[in-house]
Parts: sequence; C-alpha cells; structure tokens
Amino acid sequence: MKIKGNIVRGNAKTKSGVFAEIKRDYKLNKYLVFFSIPVVVWYFIFHYVPMYGVIIAFKDYNVAQGFLASKWVGIEHFKTFFKSYYFVRILINTLLLSFYNLIFSFPIPIILALVLNEVRSKVLKSTIQTITYMPHFISLVVICGMAYIFLSKGGPINSIALLFGGEEINYLMYSQYYRIIYIALGLWQNAGWNSIIYIAALTAIDITQYEAAEIDGANRLHKLWHVTIPGILPTIIITLILNIGRFMSEGSDKTILLYNEATYEVSDIISSYVYRNGLLKADYSSSAAIGLFNSVINMLLIYGSNAFSRVVNETSLW
Repeated sequence: MKIKGNIVRGNAKTKSGVFAEIKRDYKLNKYLVFFSIPVVVWYFIFHYVPMYGVIIAFKDYNVAQGFLASKWVGIEHFKTFFKSYYFVRILINTLLLSFYNLIFSFPIPIILALVLNEVRSKVLKSTIQTITYMPHFISLVVICGMAYIFLSKGGPINSIALLFGGEEINYLMYSQYYRIIYIALGLWQNAGWNSIIYIAALTAIDITQYEAAEIDGANRLHKLWHVTIPGILPTIIITLILNIGRFMSEGSDKTILLYNEATYEVSDIISSYVYRNGLLKADYSSSAAIGLFNSVINMLLIYGSNAFSRVVNETSLW
C-alpha cells in the first residue's frame, strides 16, 4: 500500500511540476502567446474547420441537398479519376514540375546565401540582397504578365533572337519551353527571398569555429566545406523536408496564368485540373476526391522524409 501511495504521490508531483513549468513558461512568454492567438484562430477557421467538407469526396454532392443529405457513393470518384484519360498525364506533369522545382529552386537559395556570406563589401552585399529580394514583392499576376510581354512575338527576347538570326516565336505557345519558363520564373521571384532563412542560419555559426579552422591552416574553401555547410545543415534538412511535403502541391496560380490549350500536354497538373473540374465544371465531389488524394500523398511524403532524416542524421521536424 505504501508503494502504491508513493507512486500516486510521485505522479501527482510530476503533474504539478509539468503545470508549474507551463505556468512559468506562460509568464515569461505571455505577450508572444497573446500575439499568436490570431494566427491560431486563422488556422483553425481556414484550415481545420473546412476539413469537414472532405466528406463530399465520398458523396454525389448536391448543393441543394447539402453535405449530409447528398447520396453516398463511397470511393466511386477516386475510381473514376484513376481510370480517366487525364490521370496519367496530370500525375506525370505534377511529378516532373515538382521534381525540377526541387532540384533547381531548392539549392539556388542556399548557394546564394553562401556566396553572400563570402562577400566582404557591405555595400555590394546589400545591393545584391535588395536586387534578389525585390521580385518576391511583385504580384504573381504581374510576373506572368511580364512573361507574356517578354516572350511573345515583338517582345524583347524575340528582338534579341532576331539580331542573331533567330526566328520570332511565341515561346509560351510551345510545350517544349513551358517547363523551362515555369521554373525560371519561380527562381527569379523566390530565390533571393528563400535565401533569408539560410543567411539567418549562417549568422548563428560560432565565429570561434572559423578562427580554429584558420589556426589549423584551412583556406576559405575548407572553412566553407567543414564549418559553414555543417553549421547550416540542420536548417537545410528541415526546409528540404518541408519542400518534399509540398511535392505534389505545385502552385495552381502560376499554372493557370501561364498555360493554354497548346501546352496542356505538359502544363496541366493536379491543382489546375481540380480548378477546372471543380470551379468551372462545378463537379465538387470529384474535385474534393482528387484534392484528398493529393493531400494524402503529401502527408505520406513528409512523414517518410522526416522518418528517413531522423534515422540518417537525427535531424527532423518531430
């Protein structure tokens, strides 16, 4: 009986200790907690409450009947999507665009941050940062409009091509150029902005590590390889896991603004197909099923990459 009593008292102490820790942490960070409330409320309203609507993926949804009264059809919409002519095409396009975006758009901000870290002139460094950050603040609609102007017939790109004896063409009407244009626009708009997180991580590296490396005779390349990159490696891994978690969610906005009937074969992706099927054709149930399929794949990818990272180098999101 004494043993049991000790266990109960021990658990009570443990629980009281946890609550005391929470209370102490709240007192220290109460203003941060207060400012985080709008963010939590926003996420709850716009990310968690709408999850109830996933039910229409398993129903033949009718607006007049509502979510609950609509006819239950089970996985029929998933079967229809998997058997459709467009399934293989949009899946391949989504995978290819996401893969190209990952191998090009992910390392470029890291390289840019490493290059800026080696620049000693503050004026030159701030100038490069300003130039590379600016495109991020330009609306995507404006950027795609600029692409149409620059790449259409009579645009600057064609004018330069004519000077060198090239042919004047509308590049956005040719499927072989679409993916290059898509990735290039993303790089131009986001490379500078995405490098900020790596620049912040670089500032956290202990300066004494560089001093110790110099004493050991390391040159700038050695310090980059043995001090700088290992110092930001946890940040690189975390951002890579987050990018893999969005692998199947390639942006529909840029696709809808750039693609056309001439490039559907290579440009049509899952998110743009959902847009056409759900909003333009008002096939809400089928679109919900496709979106749910996409979300499940993303969830499996982020869980898998996180588990792999935790096993390989003990760095993970959780």
